[in-house]
Amino acid sequence: QVQLVESGGGVVQAGGSLRLSCAASEGAISAYTIGWFRQAPGKEREFVGGISWNGGSKYYEDSVKGRFTISRDHVKNMVYLQMNSLKPEDSAAYYCAATYNHEPYLSARHYYAYWGTGTQVTVSP
Repeated sequence: QVQLVESGGGVVQAGGSLRLSCAASEGAISAYTIGWFRQAPGKEREFVGGISWNGGSKYYEDSVKGRFTISRDHVKNMVYLQMNSLKPEDSAAYYCAATYNHEPYLSARHYYAYWGTGTQVTVSP
């Protein structure tokens, strides 16, 4: 079991960057494949990308490919989402989630057993 906490959200202008962090307040995040999701007001929660438990495999949705990078640090028990070239349409609450599966491309929410409470990202035009 693991408890996840996101941080690093904020307000940034279009074209700017933010780095989100996903920490485990309890448990070892290193044991899980981690997915990042986002949810804008009035929209479904959507998958952004994921990283396998050992960091060896990553996946990104087309909407963020080339702009976002997921990484992890097992020593610090953290997973990161580096977001560059941000666009207003990237504005959303961002969530990290943990799955026992090894594949980093699992986009359906039911694969993920543990979720953080989210951090808000707002990109102004």
